[in-house]
Amino acid sequence: MDSNSTVALVTGGSRGIGAAVALRLAEDGVDVAITYVSDAEAAAEVVGKVEALGRRAVAVRADAGDPDAAEEAVRRVVAEFGRLDVLVNNAGVGVLGPLAELAPADVDRVLAVNVRAVFLTTQAAAAHLDAGGRVITIGSCMTQRVPGPGGTLYAMSKSSLTGLTKALARELGGRGITANIVHPGPVDTDMNPADGPYAGPQAAMTALGRFAAPREVAAVVSFLAGPDASYVTGAEFAVDGGHAA
Repeated sequence: MDSNSTVALVTGGSRGIGAAVALRLAEDGVDVAITYVSDAEAAAEVVGKVEALGRRAVAVRADAGDPDAAEEAVRRVVAEFGRLDVLVNNAGVGVLGPLAELAPADVDRVLAVNVRAVFLTTQAAAAHLDAGGRVITIGSCMTQRVPGPGGTLYAMSKSSLTGLTKALARELGGRGITANIVHPGPVDTDMNPADGPYAGPQAAMTALGRFAAPREVAAVVSFLAGPDASYVTGAEFAVDGGHAA
């Protein structure tokens, strides 16, 4: 196997959008590392699927809420593969609820995972990215339109990633590294199934009237990670079925 093949790190890659991204990148010929928190079996399943596609893969246990985990995860990926070319910041948590009921612990957890971990992982990865490197962050349709109450904390955390992405584009552009953000709408995952109790209203908020399949989000990440997106940076991509239309 080519030891110089492209290597991607997908945080939170054991399920949902992250798993779909890992598999799509493997289909594109990329070797893939994923991080996970607790479900080692699910992570191993993704690794097996990547390897079945003929690519190298590794799963690294890393809690995004731990400030030391980001640098260690990147270190392990580089030690395993000898390089890092693409970072997909996918890991995140969602805490929804009325403003008055959100506790300081909720704020700390959401900001630690959705914001601090993205910053620290990108900071660690940037030290290893060369020209042509990619930083792709998964945001949310709620950064562009919040359709109802209860989303203050989550929307705040994801909105900060847009500012981070634009600043990264300027920070890293001189090195030939791009940074972009993808805003998914409702996506059919185990955390938010398309047949769940709140699925109907979510689907109705989109122009297409349905949830996305994780592969539809992964397709846009694939584009941004590939050579055809070499002049795309600091950009936002809505994969939301018209949620913000």
